[in-house]
Amino acid sequence: MIVRKNHVRHLLLLLLDGGIGALCLLGAMALRYEGDIPRAVEGHLRNLLPVVAGARILASLILRLHRWSFRHSGLTDGSRVLGAGLLGSGLFVMVVFVMRLPEPPRSVILIEFLLSTMVMAGLRFSPRLAWMYLADREVGKRSDALTTVILGAGTAGEALLRDLRQSRAHNFRVVGFLDDDRAKWGMVVGGLAVQGGLDELPRVAVEEEVRHVLIAIPRLPAARLREILDRCSDLSLTYKILPLSFRYLDDRVSAAMLQDLTPEDLLPRAAVDLAEGGHLGAIAGKVVLVTGAAGSIGSEICRQLLASGVARIVMVDMNENGLYLLQRRFEREFPGRAVEAEVADIRDEGRIRGLFAKWRPRDVFHAAAHKHVPLLETAPGEAVKNNVLGTLHLARAADAAGAERFLYISTDKAVRPSSVMGATKRVGEMVVRDLGRRSRTRFCAVRFGNVLGSAGSVVPLFREQIAAGGPVTVTDPEVRRYFMTIGEAVGLVLKAGYGDHGDLCVLDMGEPIRIVDLARQMITMAGRVPDVDIPLRYTGLRPGEKLTEELLTEEEERTHRVTEKIFAADSPLPPTGLEAGIEELARAAAREDGDAVRAALRSLVPSYLPPVGVAAPAPRAEPAAAAPGGGA
Repeated sequence: MIVRKNHVRHLLLLLLDGGIGALCLLGAMALRYEGDIPRAVEGHLRNLLPVVAGARILASLILRLHRWSFRHSGLTDGSRVLGAGLLGSGLFVMVVFVMRLPEPPRSVILIEFLLSTMVMAGLRFSPRLAWMYLADREVGKRSDALTTVILGAGTAGEALLRDLRQSRAHNFRVVGFLDDDRAKWGMVVGGLAVQGGLDELPRVAVEEEVRHVLIAIPRLPAARLREILDRCSDLSLTYKILPLSFRYLDDRVSAAMLQDLTPEDLLPRAAVDLAEGGHLGAIAGKVVLVTGAAGSIGSEICRQLLASGVARIVMVDMNENGLYLLQRRFEREFPGRAVEAEVADIRDEGRIRGLFAKWRPRDVFHAAAHKHVPLLETAPGEAVKNNVLGTLHLARAADAAGAERFLYISTDKAVRPSSVMGATKRVGEMVVRDLGRRSRTRFCAVRFGNVLGSAGSVVPLFREQIAAGGPVTVTDPEVRRYFMTIGEAVGLVLKAGYGDHGDLCVLDMGEPIRIVDLARQMITMAGRVPDVDIPLRYTGLRPGEKLTEELLTEEEERTHRVTEKIFAADSPLPPTGLEAGIEELARAAAREDGDAVRAALRSLVPSYLPPVGVAAPAPRAEPAAAAPGGGA
């Protein structure tokens, strides 16, 4: 039935084009002779009318004008109409010449071409223009209409406006554009003016009563985006942006692609390509074991490994429900790949050895850890059992099973640690580096800072507090942290693991960001005004927290090398009494003696400064730095 209706519509369009050609030829003759067509010419005209009608029908058929989309026509379709006009006139002249018919005046041929082309174009574009006009009026009359401005008057902005006008399924009433390209200022795009640069957003927002901002600028620098948010922090604006993936495919835009502006958009990074340097070849076909697989970092490691062609992934975690859901998700996304889920506690040495004997993994990514700083200050023994002893069990099992690589996920809090969590992660680094000196397995520790959006990070907390109406709590106005997106952090972790840069790698985190600035920008992105709609409250540093974090110690700074956004450093060798120190840690943790745990940690990590009032022995001297190139 639908096919038959389309055939009828196509036939009607072809007949209309033929009728337009005949009527326009008649009109051209009337114009040429000022309304008084000679009788002799009228006789010739009767023979010419069916010829021009046939020529117009044939031209439309050749250029498929009968298959016209009245809702989605664009500039390329307009060129088809012009081409059909030229082709139809050419066919008309050719048939007149071949059949030796009386030739009409050249001015008549030109006028008929112009009239026919304009009428055919009007016939095809007028429904869309009418639809856009009615859609604009309907959106403008809605009670929930949002007065909107589009940032970016280029191809993406124009395409976005066009798509909005083709749909009534939104409430954006667009009133204009802003663009930093001075050449576009004052131009009219889609009937709307480009009212200036992005710095004019506060003025335009007040004058036009703008409530919503659509960002359609591919590759807009993060610094510029943060500047826009800061300028508009006293305005109740909401924001949507084209996703990161569009920035590399700026040929297609639709309103459905728009997504809410998020903190991740404030930290755009170049995509990490694992194919560079032959890393994909090192991954494909392998069996890889990932601990902490149900967590934010662990699950992304699994996803990127599966996407890179790993043969079998063994996901290890204590969170059985998270593992179950993750396994089902990956089996859907990567059919044909072996996705194994193993519920296990890395503190159970026998269970860990059994897993390695069962699966014989070639590579190991150790992302399981206790990471919440304040909680671990109250349970230091648990931090030791998981972050130190669990790491030791895994490293020994990997060595005994003959694994090729073992990558340990560490943290910037391991540098001059002020918390139990940071100190235990530093001891974990020592464990893998010490074993790496005498093992055929390549051991590597990778440090990075906070990951935006990961479980337990400030971003979900701030979102929850903003949704509840505040206050948004920040420990100190001067607290700064390094941030990365989950995808970028994991991509660089895989590069570090397969790039053989050294036994200690630190990811390039860029510049640290003030937490209070992030909080204010998140409030602004939510359409609220910081300190007015949503108050900020400072709670003071929690036990074990520092104002700023570091990525490298002084010794590591002197020896680090930079490749592919990765710092490879030669840190001091683990202390000679590492095994004895770990045994002391284990005993202290087993008897739940927090002071003894901290004392043992400081003995192993002299730069660790436990909270004031905790007794600790004088630290032993740090060993000399390893020679460049040492380690695994």
